[in-house]
Amino acid sequence: MTALTVTKWISEQAQAQGFELCGVVSAHEFPEFQHFEDWIQRGFHGEMKYLEDARRMDPSQVLQPLRSIIICGLNYNTSRPHSVDAAGALQRDEPRGWISRYAWGDDYHEVMWSKLNALEAELKEKFTEPFASRAYADTGPLAERVLAKYAGLGWLGKNTLLINEKHGSWFFLGAILTSLDLVPSLASLEMAPPDLCGNCRQCLDACPTGALVEPYVMDARRCISYLTIELRGTIPEEFRRQMGWQVYGCDICQDVCPFNRNAPITVLKELQPWQKSLEESLYLPNLEWLAGLTEEEFRAFFKGSAMKRAKWQGLVRNACIALGNAGLRRTNPKHTDAIAVLERLTESPNKVIEVSARWALSGII
Repeated sequence: MTALTVTKWISEQAQAQGFELCGVVSAHEFPEFQHFEDWIQRGFHGEMKYLEDARRMDPSQVLQPLRSIIICGLNYNTSRPHSVDAAGALQRDEPRGWISRYAWGDDYHEVMWSKLNALEAELKEKFTEPFASRAYADTGPLAERVLAKYAGLGWLGKNTLLINEKHGSWFFLGAILTSLDLVPSLASLEMAPPDLCGNCRQCLDACPTGALVEPYVMDARRCISYLTIELRGTIPEEFRRQMGWQVYGCDICQDVCPFNRNAPITVLKELQPWQKSLEESLYLPNLEWLAGLTEEEFRAFFKGSAMKRAKWQGLVRNACIALGNAGLRRTNPKHTDAIAVLERLTESPNKVIEVSARWALSGII
């Protein structure tokens, strides 16, 4: 089997495991690494101190000797409407929230991990000589989007996400680092897919908080995904109204991207929205239910979900902000229970939750 045939074989094995995209890239110092260092220096990463790990700009520090990186993309797009199309749910008598599409189903780390491990097992079966390898399902100090670009999977869009002309941006990225000397998918870095964003700026114009401060540059401190997941304290007041109904992550910059209009739909049942009852659903979740969760209920329900990253305090905080944006009225009998939950939370010993509940109630008439 020729070296090129080996790379093709790896791609075929990745597809057999359910990955829609797969490419191989050699270990390099990529141009984007310098941009990333500048981004860190500007403080745009906020409280995400793990992004300061120097290994993100030098993957050879993650595995030695590192010669090749296999990058795989797993589609998580479902047939449900985009958030910008489903926003009418805000007008429902029962206030609903929005959870980012990627978190609707089983924890994607575990879903990808099993597939990457299976692919790694195929490599060990194929190559009999000893070699080192390590798989990461969005769990390691890697700049996966940069690696994916130079593995031929897409370009880095104005919304800072990796965009594939056929698949859009609705896919997870996982990697297998290895000491195997594999032939890259692209003959040179200059052959990386061209940037097709052109003059489009829909993602920049649609961002409610102005997190995309310029094309290809995001100030994460303003990003709703950061605010609802990574930020541990209270939501800055200047962003609370702009958050709208978002309770975990945000899809807006992807929802409006033209390349996502006809993106393929996943058939993986693990990534379909959880719905344990009419109220306990991760698609358009009932805000009263989310805000009223106890810590024990949170841990039990979200045990197998990526949403556990927000922690109980963060999710209840976010639900309070969303309720404050839901147009609740004391004169509406269908809003009574939700208002009662907020009133109870103003007595919470948790200061972050108390402040969020008080803000939500301040706008209710």
